[in-house]
Amino acid sequence: MIPRTAAKCQTENWQDDARDLVRDPAELIELLALPAETLPAARAAAEQFALRVPRSYVARMAPGDLNDPLLRQVLPLGDELIDHPGYTHDPLGEQAANALPGLIHKYHGRVLLIVSGSCVINCRYCFRRHFPYADNRPGRDQWGAALDYIAADPSITEVIFSGGDPLSAADAQLAWLAAAIEAIPHVRRLRVHSRLPVVMPSRVTDALLDWLGKSRLCASLVIHANHPNELDDTVAIALARLRAANITLLNQTVLLRGINDDLETLSRLSESLFALGVLPYYLHLLDPVAGAAHFDTERSHALTLHQQLRERLPGYLVPKLVQEIAGEASKTPVA
Repeated sequence: MIPRTAAKCQTENWQDDARDLVRDPAELIELLALPAETLPAARAAAEQFALRVPRSYVARMAPGDLNDPLLRQVLPLGDELIDHPGYTHDPLGEQAANALPGLIHKYHGRVLLIVSGSCVINCRYCFRRHFPYADNRPGRDQWGAALDYIAADPSITEVIFSGGDPLSAADAQLAWLAAAIEAIPHVRRLRVHSRLPVVMPSRVTDALLDWLGKSRLCASLVIHANHPNELDDTVAIALARLRAANITLLNQTVLLRGINDDLETLSRLSESLFALGVLPYYLHLLDPVAGAAHFDTERSHALTLHQQLRERLPGYLVPKLVQEIAGEASKTPVA
């Protein structure tokens, strides 16, 4: 069984952690003492979308519990192999907005850079689980076209690092790219979307704090926590270090059936996030990506939950309930 003692994220080597992932469904099932009959479906689903999960994240799961909310986010299931009408490989129409390799321009005033196609965790509901990363892998020599694109459009005031997970890239590469963006006068903000501070807190390194926290750009980091059980002591330490570097911290959550689609869980998540200095930002309806239909919730249920959150919590703890619709000029408020 995996030790449940929290590791000290300041002293871990995140690249070692990123190499030592749980990748075999049989190992995950053995580590958590799960029923052996779950293995064939897990293997079949993992052939379509690989299993990847950090050991520090597995250590937060309850052994023997197939309904553990963290396990449910990463365990491949046979449900993923069932085709559902309306669930597609490109649910947000990103390929039409993929202006250059590594660059997506969907919304006015901001562009998104696919900084890395890699991630240390494959969340089973990921809207980019079918994204053509092979066509979006610019090396340092190829980033020039994307930088020229940004420099040529003075309406672009914000650049977003995304992926995969952008923090899967090395700090030296990220620092170089951030400096190149910082040199474009009309860019004012740099936003990083990353799951790593939650699932692998050792990624919050001195080097990360240096290139992100000391930029002239207003820096924000949008983490991705879906359940309060994800927020252990190592995550708290990592988030405190980010806050101390004057990096604005926001959180986005995906509403997931059987994982967080109840009032108590969402309330506790918002309260826990704010206690750690993170402002709840978005509560997303599930993007209709092929392989994830079993996570979807009824819109009426989402609306009821959001109303209940407004009644229970102060307004600043209630995330915006939104849906991303392909071709729209922004995310669409649902409530």
